Amino acid sequence: MNSDSQRVLIIGGGIIGLCSAWYLSKAGYKVVILDRDSTHRESCSDENAGMIVPSHFIPLAAPGVIGQGLRWMLNPRSPFYLRPRLDLELWRWCWQFFRCSNKANVIKQRQLLADLSLKSRELIISMGEELEVEIVKRGLVMYCRTHEGLEDESAVAEMARLVGIETEICSPERIRELDPDATMDVVGGVWFPQDCHLDPTLLLSALRNSITIRGGEFVHADAIRFNRVGARVHSVEVASGEDFAADHFVIACGAWSPELAREFNLRMPMQGGKGYSMTLEKPAELPRVCSLLKEGRVAVTPMGEKLRVAGTMEICGRDLSVNEQRVQGIIDSFCQFFPAFDSAHFKGLEVWSGLRPCTPDGMPYVGKVPSVDNTIVATGHSMLGLSLGAVSGRLVADQINNSDSLPLDITNLDPARFA
Repeated sequence: MNSDSQRVLIIGGGIIGLCSAWYLSKAGYKVVILDRDSTHRESCSDENAGMIVPSHFIPLAAPGVIGQGLRWMLNPRSPFYLRPRLDLELWRWCWQFFRCSNKANVIKQRQLLADLSLKSRELIISMGEELEVEIVKRGLVMYCRTHEGLEDESAVAEMARLVGIETEICSPERIRELDPDATMDVVGGVWFPQDCHLDPTLLLSALRNSITIRGGEFVHADAIRFNRVGARVHSVEVASGEDFAADHFVIACGAWSPELAREFNLRMPMQGGKGYSMTLEKPAELPRVCSLLKEGRVAVTPMGEKLRVAGTMEICGRDLSVNEQRVQGIIDSFCQFFPAFDSAHFKGLEVWSGLRPCTPDGMPYVGKVPSVDNTIVATGHSMLGLSLGAVSGRLVADQINNSDSLPLDITNLDPARFA
């Protein structure tokens, strides 16, 4: 069947679903995107930190994460919190995360994460040029306020070079050269020159417009079940009772994906990791370079004349409510690193919250559903959804096209790896 006559139904309108739809529509497919949230408020994509980060080649499940997380649990303003609750899926996920948080998992995954990130960077720069969305290529600096933190990040820099990621360990003087417009209280940092940043709202808006121009359709609907005959799905039923038929199907609805995957007896362990962001419209200073604050786990991104500050990881189910204590923790950490700011600059700002889909081994799920011929999963990108969005969308399009344009071995992304 020619791609021009084939219809692809994508469940999820975040960055992964949109990048998949964009590449498929360019290839001539008719795409329909079902999005349960017409406001885009539940998506992690529209108001996140906007970073493209090859520097993030270490998966979330890594040595030391468990111990640090337990210590942070005692601090109501810390960057991490796991809300205890009677939920078997949560505790299964915790056990699997515990088993994966080791050096062997880092060694197993780091080269693939680096390769995926570098390819995604290349693709998103090309995408930005075509869509006329600015991609700022000034790198990212991991700022450190303590010598211990700088030693930790210097070790990461050494590992980064092993997987092809460029790094530079910076003195305070070098940091002032990289970003002379910002005042920082740091002992040093690590610059990752291949990282870049953008305004995610502008990118997603441009993607939606481009997909629509090519005949793509957006439908506000909540998918609840698949209808299939044998090894092929023929339609998706939504909460209103309506059926949407297609030739191919993509599950890309973030933290809500596991429920749909169970329709195929596919278990994909996942927990929503809530994060917050705030955007200063007229910041006291405007850094040139995006950054991460080592000891505070806060992300800082200039977006035009605005400045976005983001952080926290709350494992909290589907709760999108705002924890003011955690938000204050983000503000306090930011102001320690950037002393030109204080809490008063954040007074009255709207706080955005979103759920990152977190897997136990820190790797996304991208690939075909084992029990059917025409359904693909692309989800579980944790904090790397925007960073890996372009390459994930291209992988989805390649699998539907039965092509192999990206020479990447994605066995480690198998959606059935925890089955």
